[in-house]
Amino acid sequence: MRYEAVIGLEVHAQLLTRTKAFCACPTAYGSAANTQVCPVCLGLPGALPVLNGAAVRLAVMTALALSCTIRPHSRFARKNYFYPDLPKGYQISQFDEPFSEHGYLDIEVDGHVKRAGITRVHMEEDAGKNIHASDVSVVDLNRSGVPLVEIVGEPDLRSAAEAAEYLRTMRDVLIFIGVNDGNLEEGSFRCDANVSIRPVGETKLGTRVELKNINSFRFVEKALAYEIGRQAAVLEAGGSIAHETRGWREEDGTTFSMRSKEEAQDYRYFPDPDLPPLVIDAKSLESWSAEMPELPRAKRDRFTGDHGVAAATARVLTNHPVVARFFEESAGLHGNWVKVANFVQSEVLGDVESHGLDVKLPVTPQQVAELLRLVDDGKISGKQAKDVYGAVANTDRSPADVVAELGIEQVSDASAIEEACRLVVARNPKQAEQLRSGKSALMGFFVGQVMKETKGAANPQMVNDVLRRLLGVS
Repeated sequence: MRYEAVIGLEVHAQLLTRTKAFCACPTAYGSAANTQVCPVCLGLPGALPVLNGAAVRLAVMTALALSCTIRPHSRFARKNYFYPDLPKGYQISQFDEPFSEHGYLDIEVDGHVKRAGITRVHMEEDAGKNIHASDVSVVDLNRSGVPLVEIVGEPDLRSAAEAAEYLRTMRDVLIFIGVNDGNLEEGSFRCDANVSIRPVGETKLGTRVELKNINSFRFVEKALAYEIGRQAAVLEAGGSIAHETRGWREEDGTTFSMRSKEEAQDYRYFPDPDLPPLVIDAKSLESWSAEMPELPRAKRDRFTGDHGVAAATARVLTNHPVVARFFEESAGLHGNWVKVANFVQSEVLGDVESHGLDVKLPVTPQQVAELLRLVDDGKISGKQAKDVYGAVANTDRSPADVVAELGIEQVSDASAIEEACRLVVARNPKQAEQLRSGKSALMGFFVGQVMKETKGAANPQMVNDVLRRLLGVS
């Protein structure tokens, strides 16, 4: 029997605020354990939360970028459960009155665009972090209270590849609008995946399994692919799927049972009595909407439609907002967007260092534009441009100065090239005759000999033109 997968993702993304959701503790990653805490995020008796306005702004921008409807009135609720990294015994979240709902995200898989629904985007606070060693477990509460958005997706995805692309696209959107740094390794962008299977053509959903604790796009795709296969094998053998939470074991590429979900956990949600309703007024919404930058898909469409950049190249150049801005500035200075796009993709991106939103580029847009103008003007060849790029990378040197210092300016003097070409043809009469007789592949031999004669400095196009005239071939 053939089955189809039904997948829905829940994305948790930390918001890029300097302080936590309900207190003034810093949110910086990597500080010593339990040094960024106060009575509020420690859940001490009598401590009262105060909502971070910057977190509200970033949360609303997230929902707007995902085409959600913003509700002017919403409420925070307490989600009650016990876990060591949740010191209050409850998590401040939103339940039946979220601030936004009914959005979507367009993804592209195998050249086809698919629209995946977004049920809701709501605000909540993060929990702390349990750290397990061989014989002891400890808790770091630095992360407790960091502001999050939870993005709940509809079960519209039908394959592991679609799920991975959904996450990549979601991450790109959040990075471009500046609300999240997209760092899976540090846990600032993470997801839970809900997956079931059903016979092809069936509309009733199968038993859902939740996959947790997966920290890369590649592992999400592998874990989902394995789980879909596992469920199919269980059903084919006459078994039934358990409603459970499973983890991903990277070592052997399998999922494993963590806990049963047969008995639904009652979180006893109720409105948080310490927090007033959240009111998003029309003026604030208009202001935040006006701040929305161009999203990755729109930017790609502009690069390809208005400037002729290849679709695959445009996709690479819009994977990070810093790289996209660098490319746009370089192309604007030079003028030929296709030439700049190809150079940035082939030469520059291999030397880029990135960590979340922080990106270190090896050259400036001015250096790229000047370097490519040297090629345009025939002063250096494309091959020489790579050498010059290597010399100016991570320096403030001018490409023109490097060319002058190295003495590698391309020879475009017609008489000098004519002399070199005549010398090479005279030295190789046998090959010249074979070329005139139709062995066209020998043209490469002659060009190579001229370039060798001129120590690689001759203008290749001029060499080709002169050789064809001397040898009488078209």
